[in-house]
Amino acid sequence: MEGNLRVQLAGLTFSYPCMLASGVLGYSAETMQRVIEAGAGAVVSKSVGLKARDGYTNPTVFQAKNGLINAMGLPNPGIETYVKEIRHVKELICQPLIVSIFGYSAEDYAIVAEKAATAGADALELNVSCPHVKQTGAEIGQNPNVLSEVVKAVKAAVNIPVFVKLSPNVTDITLLANAAVNAGADALTAVNTLKAIAIDIETTKPVLSNIKGGLSGPAMKNIALRCVYDLKEKLPNTPIIGCGGVSNWQDAIEFFLAGANAIQIGTAIAYEGPEVFQTINLGIKKYLEKKQFRSIEEIVGLSHRR
Repeated sequence: MEGNLRVQLAGLTFSYPCMLASGVLGYSAETMQRVIEAGAGAVVSKSVGLKARDGYTNPTVFQAKNGLINAMGLPNPGIETYVKEIRHVKELICQPLIVSIFGYSAEDYAIVAEKAATAGADALELNVSCPHVKQTGAEIGQNPNVLSEVVKAVKAAVNIPVFVKLSPNVTDITLLANAAVNAGADALTAVNTLKAIAIDIETTKPVLSNIKGGLSGPAMKNIALRCVYDLKEKLPNTPIIGCGGVSNWQDAIEFFLAGANAIQIGTAIAYEGPEVFQTINLGIKKYLEKKQFRSIEEIVGLSHRR
């Protein structure tokens, strides 16, 4: 099925345009191998930091009407332990491995980045937009100066592509995108989850232990789509990875038309399993053939034509 589904982005080649989004099945080498076998063109690991973190106590996930609200709290074993998993993943998969990293300072990010790259990561995705963990979310991803400092530090530490995952919880996403690109970001992932909350009317209390979480899934698709459109309009030459509510091939096509070069899938896996990758790939291929396009590249940003 590969053929016209192949995507080249930031010096990497993906056999298929759909990647595994961070935070879903990106914990172990075996689960990431399963996703690749199901038709993902790349995998993004769960976010890993400098030191181990337990995350929040349950409940950490709430099923909303049209998506999921989660506040996991970035649980991870720390980069020193996770490098073993990175090496193991590289032994099992033939597609790019993108390691998601987070930190509380530019120095943290740089150290984690260097260790992940040395272990074999093909690219890094900087999680600077987690909506429910203090000091590593809004404090970084919503401040152009701090974001620029983080990107520069990581770029100085590694020689692999660096993607920046942007937050939708901002007034103008292009301001943060410009800061990231000017600092050296090779691509942008748009977007992370939306700040959200759920309340139990019986107990009268918020459902999640952390009170607030991040909304993902179909409910946020059109917001993520608008973010991609805005980024393509302001930064036409910067590769964009669309993320947020992609549930079927039609959603994927919308993101390509808005300006995304590739997409990430997360919440849809919770509903349909890893097989959703194969289903979406097939739908994209049939669409391209029906419209007589030779590649995904030919439709990227078409909705901007006047």
